[in-house]
Order: sequence, then structure tokens, then C-alpha cells
Amino acid sequence: MLCVSILLTKNDSRYKITNENDDSEGKRMNMESYAVFKDLAIIIIAAKVCGIAARKCKAPQVVGEIVAGLLIGPSILGLVNQSDFLLQMAEIGVILLMFSAGLETDLKDLLKTGPIAALIACAGVFIPLVCGALLYMAFYGASPWGSEGFYKAVFVGTILTATSVSITVESLKEMGKLKGKVGTTILSAAIIDDVIGIIVLTFVIGFKNPDSDPMAVLGNTVLFFAFALVVGYVSYKIFKLVDSKYPHTRRIPIAGLAFCLALAYAAEKYFGIADITGAYVAGIILCSIRDSEYIAEKMDTNSYMLFGPVFFASIGLKTNVDSVSMGILVFSAAFVAVGLVSKIIGCGLTARLCKFNQIDSMKIGVGMMTRGEVALIVSQKGLSAGLLTPVYFTSVILLIIVSSILTPIVLKVLYAKDQAQA
Repeated sequence: MLCVSILLTKNDSRYKITNENDDSEGKRMNMESYAVFKDLAIIIIAAKVCGIAARKCKAPQVVGEIVAGLLIGPSILGLVNQSDFLLQMAEIGVILLMFSAGLETDLKDLLKTGPIAALIACAGVFIPLVCGALLYMAFYGASPWGSEGFYKAVFVGTILTATSVSITVESLKEMGKLKGKVGTTILSAAIIDDVIGIIVLTFVIGFKNPDSDPMAVLGNTVLFFAFALVVGYVSYKIFKLVDSKYPHTRRIPIAGLAFCLALAYAAEKYFGIADITGAYVAGIILCSIRDSEYIAEKMDTNSYMLFGPVFFASIGLKTNVDSVSMGILVFSAAFVAVGLVSKIIGCGLTARLCKFNQIDSMKIGVGMMTRGEVALIVSQKGLSAGLLTPVYFTSVILLIIVSSILTPIVLKVLYAKDQAQA
């Protein structure tokens, strides 16, 4: 009996210790989850204050939101650090933004500008690709064709091919210029640009890694758009029928949001296409139904209140300048300059050749020079494939920040100049 009593006592003690450890771990996790609320509160307040300040300075609100992320991030005040939760919130933000852009797209204008947008996108990939590769070779020496140094140079150029129009979209929306011919051309060209950029990325990694199949990406891209065409036609008919029976009801935007998220997931999961492309295509599919503006209005409310500020502030949060050396700083400055100028030359010059006037051509070139989450995704892929070292992420983030701040300001100046001439 004594042995049994001692054994039970020991077991009870172990059981109590385990419970205490579990309780401690649970409390720690609860405290971490509560910290998310603090981070969101700081981001929303900082983004709003800086956004108002930016508008007082005659700059678009998104510029202030990006600066807010830089101020509260690890580079300056260190009030908020990037986390998986904030990354996911930011991803939802860009998805909603691109879905809204698709909803506000004029389908007739999109079809009209399609061939021109394709030409602009091709030039917007080729010129930055070549300029980026030459830049790397100028700093670190030319390498023979097929060597590792050659593939690293080509990959640096590949990073520059990516375009992120989410900031351009928000800026054009603020100015009421998103539905125009220039805005539609920028959106169309950016979507095609990203598709081509992903194909180029896969080819570069494929040549570096024989196990990769570059042709599979080309096939998956074609399959995705074929899938989107079939699913889009069926979904459009269903939404049109529901919209006629239950017009202007909340079930329409709820179903639209679910459709957007599903198509974004399918694009990334099953076809290897960027999720923002799926979200934009979902918006285009629904842009012609009667309540498309009602859906866009509901999406804008969510984006403006929470997801949009988190997304734009997250660009600043990603920046940490502690480990920047003079050599990387010089390369980064050249990388930023080449990244901006190559897009303006490639896209703007092609737009001029396609009969756009000089100011509109500049608008298209400037609108295409922003970089964002796509450039970071491409960089991460290169890091995994051994084509990029982590120190060069500083260059990519600086390009994202500079292009994100400059693009809205320059676009506003160009539109103001256009109105003055009119």
C-alpha cells in the first residue's frame, strides 16, 4: 500500500508539473496574441496621422502610410516588428486592393488596350532585365555564359522585372483616374508584366537547377487563363442571376469576396501564378454586373479601415538599415536608380511608340516603376535557389520604398501638369 501511495504521489506531482508548464505556455501564447492588438493599434494610428500629414503636403495618402511603417518599424522607433500575422494581413490588403481595381476596370477599355499593354509589358521586362544584369557585372565583373556569376547577374535583372501596381492603383483611385485609358493600360500591362516576370524567373532557376521545368510554368500560365475564362463565364452568369433577384443586398459583396479569395488561392496553389493576379481577374469577371460598384464600395471600406494601412505600412516595417555597409549602400543606390529609370524608359518609350502623347507616356512609365511584394517574392526564390545572398535584400527593400514614395508624387505632378495644359 505504501509503494502504491508513493507511486500515486509521484504521478500526481508529475501531472501537476505538466499542467503548470502547459498553463505557462498558454499564458505566453495569450500574451503574444494580445500584442497583435497593440501592433495593429499603432499601425492604424500612425498610418492615419502620417496619411493626413502627407495629404496636407499635397502628396497621396499612401506615401504617409509607407513612411509611418518606416517610423514605427525596427529602423527608427522599433515600436512594431514584422510578424507572420502582419504579413498575412498585408497579403489580404493587397488582394482586396487588386480585387477592387479589377471591379473598377472598364472591360471595354481593357480589351481595347490589351495588345498595347502586352507590348508595354514586354518592354518593361526586357529593358530592366538587361540593365540589372549589366549593373551586377559592372560592380562584380562579367562572368562567362552559363557560369554561376552569369546566372546571379541575370537574376538581379529578373528582380527588376517585377512590377507592383498596388500603390499606383491607390494613387490613381485617390485622383479619380483609375478608369481612364492610362490607368487601364498600366493595370493591364502590370498583370502581363508579372506573368512574364514569373516565367523569366522560372527559366533562370531552371537553367541553374536541372530539376526545375521552365516549360511547365508556361503551360500552367496558359492553363490558368483558360481556367479563369471558363470559371469566369459560369461565375458571371451566376452572379448576374443572383444580382437580378437580390439587388443591392449584402450577400452580393460577401459572395464576391469569397470568389476573389478562391480565385487568388487557385492561382497560387494550382497554377503557380501570383495570387494578386487571381484577385484582379476575379474583379474583372465581376466588373460588368450591375452591383459591381456596390461590391467595390464594401471592399474599399475594409481596405481603408484596416487591411490597406497594414499593407502599406508593412513596406516600411520590412526595412532594417543596421547591417548596411558602404559597398552595399553604393550598389543599392545604383540598383534603385537603374530600377526606376529602366522601367520608365522601357514602358514609357513603348507607350510613346504606341501613339500615346508625351505626358501620358510618362504616366505609364512612372506608374510601372513601383516594386512591392512581387519583387520580394522573386528575391526569396533566388535566395532559396542560391542565386542571391541575404545582404542584397537591403537593395530590394530600398527600391520598394523609394519607388513607392516617388511614384505617387510624380504621378500627381504629371496629372496636375496635364490639367494645366488642358
